[in-house]
Amino acid sequence: MSTVINVIIGLIMFGFIIFFHELGHFLLAKKNGIGVIEFAVGMGPALCSFTKKETKYSLRLIPMGGYCMMLGEDEEVKDEHSFSEKSVWARLAVVLAGPIFNFILAFVFSLILIGICGYDRAVVNDFSKDSPAKEAGVMKGDVITAYNGHKVYNFREILVYTQLNQSDADITLTVERDGESYDYTFAPKLSDSGAYLMGIAGGVRERKDAWNVVKYSLLEMRYQVKTVYLSLKYLITGKLGFQNLSGPVGIVSMINDTINEAKDSAGGDTSLAIINVILNMINFSILISANLGVMNLLPIPALDGGRALMLLIEGIFKKRLSMQKEALINTIGFMLLVGLMVVVLFQDIFKIIIK
Repeated sequence: MSTVINVIIGLIMFGFIIFFHELGHFLLAKKNGIGVIEFAVGMGPALCSFTKKETKYSLRLIPMGGYCMMLGEDEEVKDEHSFSEKSVWARLAVVLAGPIFNFILAFVFSLILIGICGYDRAVVNDFSKDSPAKEAGVMKGDVITAYNGHKVYNFREILVYTQLNQSDADITLTVERDGESYDYTFAPKLSDSGAYLMGIAGGVRERKDAWNVVKYSLLEMRYQVKTVYLSLKYLITGKLGFQNLSGPVGIVSMINDTINEAKDSAGGDTSLAIINVILNMINFSILISANLGVMNLLPIPALDGGRALMLLIEGIFKKRLSMQKEALINTIGFMLLVGLMVVVLFQDIFKIIIK
């Protein structure tokens, strides 16, 4: 029963984030005088609906996102309220509104999380036995400011770089100590678990004033976006395997595991368990929302990024691609994405079965 409830929570959370993405398209469409045929919350069969002016508002059975169907979005419609009849910049604003709303949502959740928990300052707390970082000269209390020249603002960034750079290649850490900056170069060591590690434990939660809550909320978004970028980079270059990809099923499964871990860490304290679950869900929401924002900006046909690229080309060269050709490109892109989603779906199911 607990697993079912966790899955429902995951579906609702995931659905809300996708819904918020579609809300961005909806609001900018209305702002630019574009007719919206239907704005749906959820997918599948309609449970209930009503029509106001030209728009049908519906609540659908499956709590997984929603959609915003605009007049003239996929075909040329000669109407002043048609998407196809609006200026290139108006259409671009509508297309980009979805990913931008994902980043806005991630920022709002970051404000809540940082405001409650503070941010994890990249302070070195301890070392493992035979730590290569300690042998190189890194000391307790040092604040790590850069990893191989990449600026870092929280300890989790260092963990991401460590996970993605699994080799014995030299690492250069830049640390701040007593107002001075020092560089230490060393090779990570292979641990018993088969991972290359620096032998550092760290991260100190600190709370700041309102301005710093805003600052570190923006840096939290930066961390999430950078994590997605690095993951994509390593997937493309082959440093990360395809098996590391996860779709909605995999994400909901991870949410279920996260909720169970949050409950277990409370040690039977119901109030603490609820707080842990809420905080973990906020953190997961930041991750998913930032991921959707970045992924939708990729210049792939059928995604917002692909449509935005075609609109930018139209705006620069003052020449519009025919709706038929644009629809064909988007259809091909959509089919490829569906194929990828099916493969990832079966991979996620297989992971759950063998877990």
